Amino acid sequence: MRTFYATFYSHFGAIRFKRLCDGLGIPASLMPVPRSLSSSCGTCVRFEAESFEEAAASRSEEMEQIAEPSGEGFVTLFRAEHA
Repeated sequence: MRTFYATFYSHFGAIRFKRLCDGLGIPASLMPVPRSLSSSCGTCVRFEAESFEEAAASRSEEMEQIAEPSGEGFVTLFRAEHA
């Protein structure tokens, strides 16, 4: 299993995604966003998935980004593009 961090534009989006993970049996927890990641609401969801494709399949329109720990920081794997 790989660990991913999802950030959101609102607390509601983070809570909603956490509940989705719970319903699917995906290990997940709400937590403050690590300093090296930016977020509009300050809350993220740390969750586990077998692959990025599995993690990306569960993304929502409220999600700002998905990042994965790498060495001393994070690698952004997905970032929402809003006009």
